[in-house]
Amino acid sequence: MKITHRAVGSIHDVIAYSLVKFFRFLADVYFGQRYVNRAIMLETVAAAPGMVAGWILHFRCLRRFKNDDGWINKLYGEAENEKMHLIIYLAVGKANLFERFVIYVTQFVFTPFYFLMYMLSKRTAHRFVGYLEEEAVVSYVHFLKAIDDGKIENISAPQIAIDYWKLDANATLRDVVIATGLDECHHRDVNHEISDYVRDGNKLLKNPF
Repeated sequence: MKITHRAVGSIHDVIAYSLVKFFRFLADVYFGQRYVNRAIMLETVAAAPGMVAGWILHFRCLRRFKNDDGWINKLYGEAENEKMHLIIYLAVGKANLFERFVIYVTQFVFTPFYFLMYMLSKRTAHRFVGYLEEEAVVSYVHFLKAIDDGKIENISAPQIAIDYWKLDANATLRDVVIATGLDECHHRDVNHEISDYVRDGNKLLKNPF
């Protein structure tokens, strides 16, 4: 996985990037280097945008009598992938009661927040996810380094991760982190590209992915 950053340019980028940096600050304050717990929280939030965007696009296509050109399944697939990340990391560690409460509150607040953002500006919404995934990649790179430095035990990968990514039977947590990071790289690039595609209007373009 490779850390990249899309340069901040328009006001849409500034809004999206500022929001992501604010959420990153909150995560850093609470989780610190507890990377498994951070991953659990991150994936509960990251699974929402694709579902929200796909749902909105579905009804927009119905209203306009237009095909989605492959975007709905792509967005739902992103949400499904993030959900699987959550299930996998729950097999590695557990969220405490307070963190479970925070997850409920975060979903309750974040989902309508992202829905409103998407309705107001798809460009900003997808740029927000692109920047969010940039930070996710950074977190997984730090997670990987912590494993390599011996700060986190490189335990065996849970069977669900081996099955999902078709990893080697002897795969470890390090392999799981790499696989997760690569998924996040793809989500990052896709959402940045979508933001670029819709910046000149609402026209649906064929899914190049």
